Amino acid sequence: MASAGSSAAISASVQRATSVTASMVPLLGGSNWGNSLTVEGFEAGPDTDSGARFNGVGPGYFRALGIPLMSGREFAPADALGAPKVAIVNEAFTKKFNLGRAAVGKRMRRGLGKGQPLDIEIVGVVQNAKYSRVKDAVPALFFLPYRQEERVGDLSFYVRTATGAEPFLKSIPPLMARLDVNLPVDELRTMPQQVRENVFLDRFLSTLAAAFAALATLLAAVGLYGVLAYTVAQRTREFGLRMALGADGARVRRMVMVKVGWLTLAGGAIGMGLALGVGSLAKALLFEVKGHDPLVLAGAMLVLALVALLAGLVPALRASRIDPMLALRYE
Repeated sequence: MASAGSSAAISASVQRATSVTASMVPLLGGSNWGNSLTVEGFEAGPDTDSGARFNGVGPGYFRALGIPLMSGREFAPADALGAPKVAIVNEAFTKKFNLGRAAVGKRMRRGLGKGQPLDIEIVGVVQNAKYSRVKDAVPALFFLPYRQEERVGDLSFYVRTATGAEPFLKSIPPLMARLDVNLPVDELRTMPQQVRENVFLDRFLSTLAAAFAALATLLAAVGLYGVLAYTVAQRTREFGLRMALGADGARVRRMVMVKVGWLTLAGGAIGMGLALGVGSLAKALLFEVKGHDPLVLAGAMLVLALVALLAGLVPALRASRIDPMLALRYE
């Protein structure tokens, strides 16, 4: 029996929770359970895909996760073992099995074969929502009350709170320890954290690509500076002669920067062509990344132009400050 202190902690936590539910398959956990189905009114041929993903969930599951109910009803506590079997399906399920808007009330069963009774009634239709992976298309899904399953293994619980999620998470382990020290509570996280973990590889590839892009930009700046510095050194006598004949420092700087501009245009054109060529590859590897985003391409060109300008500025200033007499004796 819980003590007065633990009862107070339970009461405080319950007050912060607006809804609680559970599922047999964790949402956005990368797991997939499925069954072949026989659905009322759906004629399946020998090569027809009659499978759908499955999850066993608790009462209030869709309300707690913010998944809109399109028609019918949610599961109730009365949907337990021994009660008539019921199911809720998503929009992708109704489309795959040609149920249309008349899905509620139709019957189905798990498994194929004719002559066996359709023992599950569809009582609700919910809006499509991401299920196993953020990147994947929403599959055809049917949900059953886990309370109607004869055997239930691990459960993932979901809690919608009235306050911040982080303080609530910290209160759960000590609270459960007061109730039962042998009851394991693992992998506590918020749903945004679960989403980030689900797309970890994509975020890692994005970070890696950004790091390589920054390194490439730095190398390009160093390389451009080296080329321009060498060019200025080779043209020292020319610049000295021009300045001896009356050219001012601004004119010499403009000559160097014009060369910078031509190098930037040539490099930018080649880089733009390569970027357009590999855009489709980036789109396939990274989640929600457009292969050819005009704003990104324009931003990249602007950054490269600024890098080129800064790389060429030092050699241009050096060229404009050449002493004509020393330059004419330069070898």
